[in-house]
Amino acid sequence: MTDEAASTPDSPQLEQTHRIAMVVPRYTPFIGGTERHVAELSIRLAARGHRVEVLTTDPNRELATVERMDGVLVRRFRTTPRGGDHFFAPRLAKSLSRRRFDLVHVQGVHSALAPLAMIAATARGLPYIVTFHTGGHPSRLRRRLRGVQWRALAPLLKRAAGLVAVSRFEQAMFADALGVPTDRIRLIPNGADMPAHSEGVEETPDLIVSVGRLEWYKGHHRAIDALPHLLQRRPDARLAIIGSGPIQEELRARAADLGVGDRVSIRSFAPDDRTAMADQLGSAALVVLLSEYEAHPIAIAEALGLGRRVLVADTSGLSDFIADGVAQGVPLDLPPDRLALALDAALGANPPTEIRSLPTWHGTVEALEALYQAATQL
Repeated sequence: MTDEAASTPDSPQLEQTHRIAMVVPRYTPFIGGTERHVAELSIRLAARGHRVEVLTTDPNRELATVERMDGVLVRRFRTTPRGGDHFFAPRLAKSLSRRRFDLVHVQGVHSALAPLAMIAATARGLPYIVTFHTGGHPSRLRRRLRGVQWRALAPLLKRAAGLVAVSRFEQAMFADALGVPTDRIRLIPNGADMPAHSEGVEETPDLIVSVGRLEWYKGHHRAIDALPHLLQRRPDARLAIIGSGPIQEELRARAADLGVGDRVSIRSFAPDDRTAMADQLGSAALVVLLSEYEAHPIAIAEALGLGRRVLVADTSGLSDFIADGVAQGVPLDLPPDRLALALDAALGANPPTEIRSLPTWHGTVEALEALYQAATQL
């Protein structure tokens, strides 16, 4: 994980610390918003004196079963069936029920791990916290069934000592799904801080950076489709796609078919190479995320923290950035020629002034510590 997260513990050790089981479907070296969130928090919590164990899975059975990373003990369990994203890991739940913890923090509700962990915690009489971490999925069927899934989990979620949303959108969605007051769900967003970019990195005129995993629902193809129209207005425009995933070659082929293959680049960064990511974001004239669904994307918060212009689809948790006046928004179904007009206008806008209200990982950790303290005193 990041050197700055491991080496700057935010504050001195606390008088009261906790033994925390952090349950998450995947953990670093896997790349993703939830993986990054859990690593940032776990490292900082451990640095502040808490004993943190990350209980996670290794779907492909390629990683160490047990290892210590940046002060955090990581235990990985096999999933059934092997591979895929079902994350059904009975031995993880058994380990959770046998080991000594003060509380359990369930990170993400989209996999089978969430109910397993909540049931195991209940059986041990342990308080548990749940951070929802909802997100998109390549399967339309899975996306359509999410409402049914939340309602099925409602009895377990209502029993939680604390429920956490990372955006106002997510907070309102789960308040409605669970039939609870909005203030029953704590709003604790992702941090936006990251290392400064390297010396000498400057904004590259007309460079658009599209961030996110390479899946169709992330919307990179929308930026590609708009690029031929944008080039009529800005002949030097280029698109850099930052992410990894299964549709990389389809995206390259799409760009080539539209005659813009030489204007589109695709690359990814290792999860611990935060300076390289900061350099890429720092060089962007505009950062975009045209995704169908996001809870609270870390990369967009980080781009704002670096003073970048940002354009996002007006949907899900992305709409929070628009409502806060820190990002420009466009309808998700905007045709390519009109999207090009929006990109052109965004590129021509003045860079944002300093945004003082962006959340930090320090603030996230402190909010969670208060929640842990309340949960263990119930």
